[in-house]
Amino acid sequence: MEKDSRPSWDNPMQFVLACVSYAVGLGNVWRFPYLCQMHGGGGFLIPYLIMLLVEGVPLFYMELAIGQKMRLGSIGAWSAISPYLGGVGIASVVTSVYLCVYYNVIIAWAFWYLFHSFQAVLPWAECPANGNLTGQLEECELGTPTQYFWYRETLNISSSIEEHGGIHKGQAVCLLLAWMLVYLCIIRGVQSTGKVVYFTATFPYVVLTIYLIRGITLHGAMNGIAYMFTPKLEELANPMAWINAATQIFYSLGLGFGSLIAFASYNRYHNNFEQQAIIVSLINSGTSVFASIVTFSIYGFKATFNYESCLERVRMLLLNTLDVAEDSITLDNMRHWLAELNSTHPDQSSALAYKLDSCSLESELDTAVEGTGLAFIVYSEAIKNMPLSQLWSVLYFFMLLMLGVGSMLGNVTAITTPLRDSKFLSGYFNKEVLNGLVCLLCLLLGLGFTTRSGNYWFAIFNDYACTFSLLLIVLIETISVCYIYGLKRFEKDIEDMIGHRPSWYWKIVWAAVGPIIIIGLFVFYVASYIMGGTYTYHAWDKDLGRSVPKEYPLSAQIVILLLLLSSVCCIPLTALYAYCKKKEPKEGVVSCPLTSEEIS
Repeated sequence: MEKDSRPSWDNPMQFVLACVSYAVGLGNVWRFPYLCQMHGGGGFLIPYLIMLLVEGVPLFYMELAIGQKMRLGSIGAWSAISPYLGGVGIASVVTSVYLCVYYNVIIAWAFWYLFHSFQAVLPWAECPANGNLTGQLEECELGTPTQYFWYRETLNISSSIEEHGGIHKGQAVCLLLAWMLVYLCIIRGVQSTGKVVYFTATFPYVVLTIYLIRGITLHGAMNGIAYMFTPKLEELANPMAWINAATQIFYSLGLGFGSLIAFASYNRYHNNFEQQAIIVSLINSGTSVFASIVTFSIYGFKATFNYESCLERVRMLLLNTLDVAEDSITLDNMRHWLAELNSTHPDQSSALAYKLDSCSLESELDTAVEGTGLAFIVYSEAIKNMPLSQLWSVLYFFMLLMLGVGSMLGNVTAITTPLRDSKFLSGYFNKEVLNGLVCLLCLLLGLGFTTRSGNYWFAIFNDYACTFSLLLIVLIETISVCYIYGLKRFEKDIEDMIGHRPSWYWKIVWAAVGPIIIIGLFVFYVASYIMGGTYTYHAWDKDLGRSVPKEYPLSAQIVILLLLLSSVCCIPLTALYAYCKKKEPKEGVVSCPLTSEEIS
């Protein structure tokens, strides 16, 4: 494929919206609020914003510049810089394949909840009846209806990762719908993606705004918002707060996957990507804060509801124990009545006092939940207690669906763009067929996550498939641009594209600050993995009605190791192949890396 014939975005706005749709994803809604909660609320914004300035925006800028200059996907772009660096692009593609295979399962879950929202009573609002219809199912009563619907109805989860079971047909159908939707959005490349992003990039903000208006009017919402923004400045001395801030910036912007390089490769040569990098990065981080306000208003409502429900249960127990009028015992004077009861029935008083002490708003707010637990359990529990719960459920899960699809457009583009750049593949398949084959392959691989043990494997991919490889990929990218391609040469390329050279700030971060931060994250990740000891996961125990920790079996630990190494191995192997090819004699006989003369 010739560069001159390369398709391009209809206008710069399409490119910006595509980057926003890709970068603003589920992590903004469910991981950033969790980190804020864990690291001192508003105080976490300080390390977060510092890391945005010294790590996020500069690396985002760098990847856009590479893509726009080379007008190739990740494999072609890094091979153009040096034949020895082609493996960096291949590693990005492999990592993106891993991400696509499991990330689209989240969209399937969103479909599942969306379809179940169109019922008179939300199915996670109450426990189902037991087998002989004499009461509610015991497993559900031991936990909560929302937990039961998630683990047993949505996932039909097994008791361990070794108990595989069959495919959940409903989830398989939802996964098929998710991949069909993604395929329709990317069927014609940027020509179709450029139209879709107008909706996927803007609709989540409409829903978040509606939820914000509704959230802040809920009883107890301000408890959650105040909890989030009450700064605990002592957390600034916690190294984990800075590490998590850097990691959140890193993944929230989607660095290292090759998606940004692929998107920028469809820009016109003189497009002002510097301005766009700053705009998209600020929008992404602003969305994280905005989504956190929405999340904690809902979280505050849920915590307040649970707290007051706990108090009401204690009040009813008091009423059943004391022979007094119902309106004489209120939530405010229960301590007084407990003291009265203590004089006559100290044992009962002690038990009720213990129950009352267990009712704590602070404890409810301190319960940190991230990931799927926040998206599909905490939100579901809050939604079921809202008036017009079906409406809020439809809006919320449709928003999750759009956030997921927007990110998937970038993830799939990171795979398909390098494949379409290949003269061999582009000669055999047109872009519609090639895109379809990629989606079909990922669908077939993703069916494993719809089995009864699929959620345990999902957790493995989510924790180990990308983190290690992305840190190494972006580190090599930065070093390659500054010290192999050459920073001065890179400056001239930028000047040729946008009319001026990057300022000293960008150059210092690229050449020194960025690599140091990434090396620190990389060392921390490796040390955490090696020194972590046993590796555990949370398995659903139907007898207890809750999750319990279990140790990963040897087979799962082998898969974890393969996920950690499989993508990064592409980098040295491709460099070795390039070296061998360079040493190849003209007669066509491949020699080994060291010739007999070199050995002697």
